[in-house]
Amino acid sequence: MSQETSAEQPAGSRLDPHLARYAQRTRSMTASEIRALFAVASRPEVVSLAGGMPNLAALPLDSLGEMLREMTATRGTVALQYGSGQGDERLREQICEVMALEGITAHPDDVVVTVGSQQALDLVARIFLDPADVVLAEAPSYVGALGTFAAYQARVVHVAMDADGLVPDALRATLASLAARGVHPKLLYTVPNHHNPMGVSLAAERRLEVLDIADRAGVLVLEDNPYGLLGFDGSTHRALRAEDARNVVYLGTFSKTFAPGLRVGWALAPHGVRERLVLASEASILCPSAFSQLVVSTYLDRTPWLEQVKSFREMYRERRDAMLESLAAVMPPGTRWTRPEGGFYVWLTLPDGLDSKALLPRAVSARVAYVPGTAFYADGTGGEAMRLSYCFPSPERIRDGVHRLAGAIQAETELVDTFGASGRGAPDATAPAPDTV
Repeated sequence: MSQETSAEQPAGSRLDPHLARYAQRTRSMTASEIRALFAVASRPEVVSLAGGMPNLAALPLDSLGEMLREMTATRGTVALQYGSGQGDERLREQICEVMALEGITAHPDDVVVTVGSQQALDLVARIFLDPADVVLAEAPSYVGALGTFAAYQARVVHVAMDADGLVPDALRATLASLAARGVHPKLLYTVPNHHNPMGVSLAAERRLEVLDIADRAGVLVLEDNPYGLLGFDGSTHRALRAEDARNVVYLGTFSKTFAPGLRVGWALAPHGVRERLVLASEASILCPSAFSQLVVSTYLDRTPWLEQVKSFREMYRERRDAMLESLAAVMPPGTRWTRPEGGFYVWLTLPDGLDSKALLPRAVSARVAYVPGTAFYADGTGGEAMRLSYCFPSPERIRDGVHRLAGAIQAETELVDTFGASGRGAPDATAPAPDTV
């Protein structure tokens, strides 16, 4: 290739000679802001309040190791073989028993086992969404869902939340606005219990109202419920799927109540939808891991797993308390945050004039990490907020991290007070360049 021809090529094609060959949908695929933080958050000197990794310290690893040894010795030829594209029948029966704790009556035939609930989310998007279709999603919303919808070239329209979850009047208003433009959304995506990232739960009095609004508008509800059994008082909310078996697809996972490394989740769907989910899953992965499924099934059969969930709840409640107490003690005036009753996350809103992305280099310099609120909005808004995770660090590390964060917020507030909002991104001699985060 001549120098002149090479110079005419787009810069990206010189780095990747296959650039022109990629499907158009890949243009919507971008790295999440959470993944971009991993390199920083994994440094031992940094207190990470960013990632949502379950804390597996409470698992009885010795007895689990023995269980795995016995399972492999007695059922190894099954565990290491191909399996059903829909998932192991016994595990599907057990999943129905798990969902019954949230009021769901289901048949194993309508359960599809997936590689974590993230694959279930992908399968639902694959069978329902065409390019430019509209998905309604809470504002803010789970970053993994936003990435999936973007990958299928769907448009996300956010619906407001408050301390009681999705706001029914906002849902009505959004649907009316879209209808006036001739737009009919395909899905309403919601995390109703211990929301990621806000930490709030949909109030009981709103649940039937939200379902009725969606049903009247002809919008399928996609209920994503990874944290439902992690309410700190031991109670569980009645699932949306328990109230409407016709118009709700329910997604569940064992990542938060057992072990995320096994990658076992599921979808519960109306019968016709289930058929298409199985076909889509077989086209994608042929079948989920038989080994992982048998591990989960054996764990459910042979251990007091609900007692283990109770241990997780108590551990996370202690960490939640450490975070809320520290926030109340040291955060500057004008800072607000949610008070979760379960799950992994607190949603913190900064004092007026501050931006969580602009603040991040200063926070990293103070050796604390979080996820900017912009990660949880399809339109890039949310800069006034951040997600703080309390699930993994010890209570002592959480208190230390909150103190460091408070110092960074106070310093940024003083900068804004001195230079105005336009100066909040002014370089800080002690902070790393943003592109290193």
